[in-house]
Amino acid sequence: MDNPENPDFSQDDLFEHYRFVASKGQEPLRVDKFLMNFIENATRNKIQKAAKDGNIWVNDQIVKQNYKVKAGDEVKVLFEHPPYELLLTPEDIPLDIVYEDEVLLVVNKPAGMVVHPGHGNYSGTLINALVYHFDNLPNNSSMRPGLVHRIDKDTSGLLVVAKTEAAMTYLAKQFFEKTSEREYVALVWGNMELDQGTIAGNLARHPKNRLQMAVFEEEGVGKEAITHYKVIERLGYVTLVSCKLETGRTHQIRVHMKHIGHTLFNDERYGGDKILKGTTFTKYKQFVDNAFKILPRQALHAKTLGFKHPLTGQSMRFDSELPNDMAAGIEKWRSYARHSN
Repeated sequence: MDNPENPDFSQDDLFEHYRFVASKGQEPLRVDKFLMNFIENATRNKIQKAAKDGNIWVNDQIVKQNYKVKAGDEVKVLFEHPPYELLLTPEDIPLDIVYEDEVLLVVNKPAGMVVHPGHGNYSGTLINALVYHFDNLPNNSSMRPGLVHRIDKDTSGLLVVAKTEAAMTYLAKQFFEKTSEREYVALVWGNMELDQGTIAGNLARHPKNRLQMAVFEEEGVGKEAITHYKVIERLGYVTLVSCKLETGRTHQIRVHMKHIGHTLFNDERYGGDKILKGTTFTKYKQFVDNAFKILPRQALHAKTLGFKHPLTGQSMRFDSELPNDMAAGIEKWRSYARHSN
């Protein structure tokens, strides 16, 4: 990238980490605040330093932190450290491998582990562990070795990892063509009206909070997302549900459930870390606070994973137990529901 206003600029010193285009509905907003909405784990000091150093660009021009971003603006921010694909440091982190052969493995990711390095999470990720334990993992288009799909940091559960280029292509095609099987278990706020149903709504970045996704009804906005759900157990003010993904979009289950009025229990990003259903009694508030402590993250687990094997074409299906925090949280609600009747 040319930088006529800063002749000392060097690709060796700075790296373009982020590029955003402001949506049509973007109201004028200071660029530092705009970037705070966009970049997960960013600090105001870090963004202000980038602005002070001349490392925030709008429409290929350096801007100060008080520049007002408008609809259609292209915003870029550069930092002094390299992007995650240059920081794939092998780390000796234990992996819970539930299956492995010569071309793939299935791992059970714990809640709290980030899948791949990114801003604010350059170590301790699943990818850091994979490149330590396995040599020559194939890269996908995003430079994430072995990764076929992903789940959120605070979601636990099963992931398939490719060990060869051919396996990567074969598995990725199944996810793209929606022939893989992915079933999640979620604990959501509220007593769901229907025993089962389908949520269909395109997902795109929330126009005001760029760290959230949102459902859009208009054609041409966002990507198609379809979730099939079925009630497993009703527990009074919360419901245990099974969610099967027909598509795999960012935050899909979390957003779809909020869209129908059943935000995931303790999902901080989408408001599930507040009491959304129940009574105003002090004892109930204490109960919920204790439930939050027992299950200190969104109540979502990738329980079942199915796909065809790249070499044999044989259907493979893996199932995992609920992790201890989620099982304990569900049992606490089960006990509450039993004593409330």
